[in-house]
Amino acid sequence: MRTLTFISDPVYQLPDRFTAYEKFWLSFINDKRDLPFIHLLTGIHLLVIPVAILLFTPLLQGFYWWLAYIPYFYISQLYFKGRFGLMLHCIVHRRLFKKEVAFLQHWVIWAVCPFFGHTPETYFAHHMGMHHVENNMEEDASSTLHYRRDSLWDFICYVSRFLFLGFRDTFLYFFSRKRKRFYMRLTAGEIAFYIACILLYLLNAKAALFIFIIPFFFARIVMMLGNWAQHAFVDPQHLEENTINCINTHYNHICWNDGYHAIHHDRPAMHYTELPNEFLRVKSKLAEKKIFTFEGIHYLHIFIWLMTKRYDKLADRLVNIDNMFASKEEAIALLQSRTQPILSQAS
Repeated sequence: MRTLTFISDPVYQLPDRFTAYEKFWLSFINDKRDLPFIHLLTGIHLLVIPVAILLFTPLLQGFYWWLAYIPYFYISQLYFKGRFGLMLHCIVHRRLFKKEVAFLQHWVIWAVCPFFGHTPETYFAHHMGMHHVENNMEEDASSTLHYRRDSLWDFICYVSRFLFLGFRDTFLYFFSRKRKRFYMRLTAGEIAFYIACILLYLLNAKAALFIFIIPFFFARIVMMLGNWAQHAFVDPQHLEENTINCINTHYNHICWNDGYHAIHHDRPAMHYTELPNEFLRVKSKLAEKKIFTFEGIHYLHIFIWLMTKRYDKLADRLVNIDNMFASKEEAIALLQSRTQPILSQAS
């Protein structure tokens, strides 16, 4: 186990000067701390979207098509995908663009999201309208409660259900509660994406498959893997306590402090640059509740070590805040106990 000595995750530091490009965008965004999102979107519009359009044209054929697609796949689905997905998470909580240029927010949601496997509006509806409301409880369509969180088979069942029934479950959640705004946006985005994929498939089957359809499945699997790790450890006596933190990891530098998941669930509107200091402020409360904080790793590490049942490795990365664990053995026992499936409260 580890002792908390410092926090290396990013907090906001006012730059000495803004570039002319940054000054231009500052008049259109709500928070100057979100300028990194503008740089990310700029890179996407220069390196991803133009190449994707080119791959749909007849200009590249055979070997030359793959010669262009392979670096495109790396840049879009490996380099930018996580950064964009977690930027999307930030801007559905805190709108990036001012009301006067609201069309730019819609452009990101409707035009840019599909290149990374996100159907328009569905992330907002699921995440803001359901996940944060239900907090991984039974009514949450992406709840991990009823699964054994260190079982690969259970994870396969979890992902499979979400892939095939996630839209239905989320729609019914909103429909049954008469939350028309959410189920209409959810349906519009999901159906529009499917129709667009069919039309693009008729235009160029290979490009549609590799640029939109496969990334769609890839994105949903990755999101479910992340949600699984974020909500893998559930206190059976206090089911609402089911989140974790990952601190002092490179992942937080490229994905906007997404490791502070317990803090985010408690303060969902807080800007990502404020999360490290908020963690330091409430760390003793986290220790009292025995909410786990891991250092130097991120959700993929947690997922792999859960699937291989390497609780010893997980315990080695636990931060022992205020001596919340008397020993490594105690920590391992608690980690194991919190991955057991929770029986339905209705049963």
